[in-house]
Amino acid sequence: MIELLQDETGLRSSGQWMYELIEELFPICRSITGNGVRQTLEIIGRNIPLERHEVPTGTPVFDWTIPKEWNVTDAYVANSRGERVIDFRRNNLHLLNYSIPVDTTLSLAELKKHLHTLPEHPDWIPYRTSYYRENWGFCISHRQLESLPEDRYRVVIDTTLEEGALSYGEYFIPGETEQEVLLSCHICHPSLCNDNLSGIALMTRLAQLLRGKRLRYGYRFLFIPGTIGSITWLARNEASTPRIRHGLVVVCVGDEGAFTYKRSRRGNAVIDRAAEQILRHERDTFRLVDFYPYGYDERQYCSPGFDLPVGSLSRSSHGSYPEYHTSADNLDLVKPHCLAESLDIYLQVIDLLENDAVYLNQNPKCEPQLGKRGLYRAIGATAGHDFDEMALLWVLNLTDGEHSLLSIAERADMPFRKIKAAARALVDAGLLKPLPQEESS
Repeated sequence: MIELLQDETGLRSSGQWMYELIEELFPICRSITGNGVRQTLEIIGRNIPLERHEVPTGTPVFDWTIPKEWNVTDAYVANSRGERVIDFRRNNLHLLNYSIPVDTTLSLAELKKHLHTLPEHPDWIPYRTSYYRENWGFCISHRQLESLPEDRYRVVIDTTLEEGALSYGEYFIPGETEQEVLLSCHICHPSLCNDNLSGIALMTRLAQLLRGKRLRYGYRFLFIPGTIGSITWLARNEASTPRIRHGLVVVCVGDEGAFTYKRSRRGNAVIDRAAEQILRHERDTFRLVDFYPYGYDERQYCSPGFDLPVGSLSRSSHGSYPEYHTSADNLDLVKPHCLAESLDIYLQVIDLLENDAVYLNQNPKCEPQLGKRGLYRAIGATAGHDFDEMALLWVLNLTDGEHSLLSIAERADMPFRKIKAAARALVDAGLLKPLPQEESS
């Protein structure tokens, strides 16, 4: 059996490490293409051996085409005195993402047609994009909009939209089998911390912790632009997708919201059951959401032509928290201890996937005598991985070559860690025998 969990000290250290990575990535202006994505991948690549891919503009990917590459040097709106009243350099959310180049002078009424605000949150700047329709604009607080005086305003957007490439990163940790676990996060958002710098940080740390471990599955980490990135990866790797046995889209894992698991399209895949099992026994409050064809990249992995077993595990979910896609999704919203808790849940889910197996009871006719094998003395002996008499009895009763440890944990309504620990003790006592992985998968 494989042990992947961290103790409290390790989790605290990991939480702080992830927060500091978010701090480093926060100032970068990212989009679905461009140098901000490359700079982000470079930073990730300092921490794990990332393979970087560049897919040229115009490349067909199923029903889509890789768009022109967008880069921004500067953008601002200045009043008649030359003072910048809206300044991209102050906050990169100010610029409508993928804005075309502009240099013009407008009246306030004309300018307002290109300004985006959030009246319900008058002090926040919204995040808006125009990836696939040529447009330009600025995002400002509603309070600032109301304070703009009548004037002639110069609008300067120093951007390029030209032939280039879409960039994404990939890191693969091989396992003992050819089957894979897919972990995917989007890297296209600018200065937004929970959505999704938190996902980038958690995946990077997770890759560090799994690297060098003896693993049953291979682990494929994808750092991709949202939507177009997953479509591109699937188009370029269609032949290998049958190897994906489990998958998670890693998003919004740094805030204080309750954990949310969005099931795969299948609804009852092992990853769906694993996430539910861990949340049900490790968290007091959590949400389970059935699949729906909107949200993050799970909708591409779960499209009917692939129907991969990929769910999404987050804290606050897509669009469900007030700060979502606003300037309030900042360094104050994410917390090191929340990142650590999220990492712990991810590690527990992976630990379950790695250790779920089918065993065969070697003494199936009536209960074996546990006392003479020292099993009663072992009960509760390993802190954090304890088991009790009922865990032993459930494992003994259901290890008939038909039930996996996850199935036993579900039937017994017990934490997987207890069932796993009981199975380990019974193997050590010679009472269980693991079946070959191809039989227990």
